Amino acid sequence: MKPFIGWWSESQDYFQEAFISTATVVYPLPVNYWVVIPAAGIGTRMGMSMPKQYLPLLGKTVIEHTLDRLSSHPRIAGVVVVIAPGDTHWESISPTGADGARLTPIIAEGGVERYHSVLNGLHKLAGIAQPQDWVLVHDAARPCIRHVDINTLIDSLADHAVGGLLGVPVSDTVKRADNAGNVLDTVNRHGLWRAMTPQMFRLEVLTHALHYAVTQHLPVTDEAAAMELCGFAPLMVEGHADNIKITHPQDLVLAELYIRQQEDGA
Repeated sequence: MKPFIGWWSESQDYFQEAFISTATVVYPLPVNYWVVIPAAGIGTRMGMSMPKQYLPLLGKTVIEHTLDRLSSHPRIAGVVVVIAPGDTHWESISPTGADGARLTPIIAEGGVERYHSVLNGLHKLAGIAQPQDWVLVHDAARPCIRHVDINTLIDSLADHAVGGLLGVPVSDTVKRADNAGNVLDTVNRHGLWRAMTPQMFRLEVLTHALHYAVTQHLPVTDEAAAMELCGFAPLMVEGHADNIKITHPQDLVLAELYIRQQEDGA
């Protein structure tokens, strides 16, 4: 198969055909695994005076816990943290002094939305990584990610043509309601998943997919959605349900419980 050539076209059909060609390439081994952590958000739903990734959690900030989990993983080659321009909180944390951490984060500047920030992080990574390398994009506010789930994701996708993401099947009954909260119907939950992170894709292909979303003004809330826009079908990989995203104040209490349980071997 020929490598990807000419990553932009106004014709989406051509764009998708080129991507499909790329996805079937047999990449040379070995490849490295890199992490990009978008941390430029302000977390308005938390109702706090500072972004949620800098809130205290068991003697550290949320993002320090996240960095501990990722930078100490033996299969990760490097970590890029994307922070907001003028972020005054980052300098107060100690990523290089985190327990078990072996990697010093590379810093990139964030954008307007998450997908802009991730794209900026990928551009930063392009200077040191290879196009065929895998990138794991992980939320700064998911401090409970387990090493075993990272291993499961990497092992499940090692030979996959596209990539994929961690998640858990939906177990609750799901209702669809109108704007007033009145139930319209009950949604069949068969095949429904709660998407989580990390989400893992090849550096070159994910960069092209996010660039397409940005230039076409197509907002995407995660990396898998950008890949889907380009005609790909990412693989869902089941992880642990305690890999929660801190969004509301009560989530901090839950994250503390989960971290303590994990440390106790639960």
